Amino acid sequence: MSAMSPLPKLEKLDRFVAALGALLDKTAEQGSPHFLNQVSSLLAALVREDNWLPAPYAAPHPQYYQQYCLHRDRRGRFSVVSFVWGPGQFTPVHDHTIWGVIGMLRGHEHSQRYVIGSDGIPSPEGPLEILSPGDTSIVSAHHGDIHQVMNAHLDQVSISIHVYGGDIGSTKRHVFPLEGGPAKEFISGYTAPVVQ
Repeated sequence: MSAMSPLPKLEKLDRFVAALGALLDKTAEQGSPHFLNQVSSLLAALVREDNWLPAPYAAPHPQYYQQYCLHRDRRGRFSVVSFVWGPGQFTPVHDHTIWGVIGMLRGHEHSQRYVIGSDGIPSPEGPLEILSPGDTSIVSAHHGDIHQVMNAHLDQVSISIHVYGGDIGSTKRHVFPLEGGPAKEFISGYTAPVVQ
């Protein structure tokens, strides 16, 4: 859990974390398509009901999407994060460098996968993906690791729950400028929840 503000005990999130930990304990090929499909099924069950996320971890910002840490595995194997998208907010084109599964909790997201040309220019790959509540999507070396994500709504907040194969807040990743050129390295960190 975030060291900034401990989450209250949440039964649904705790069950998900325990099930994912058990899956990791018995899985040799973490990040394989079969493993990620199992993670996707676990996450789909968590986001099927939108009645468990505390308000401080669902608070939007008027200018920037928010990335709240819900859980960090003590052994460093995974992290669980709520992404809160204000109206019209979006990410740059970016990668993750570790596996990830996204589950839509509230609202809708658009996600576009990209490939990077030899000139560094990102080009869309495949159709625009639309995530609705209960839907999941995978990012990995097998499924495509580079994408851009945006809130599908211009008038409401959307929230997705992300699970990553490591602590995403401290993982070195890359942003790919739309005009091309070298990728820019970044570490995202986490947003501190607003304690009321």
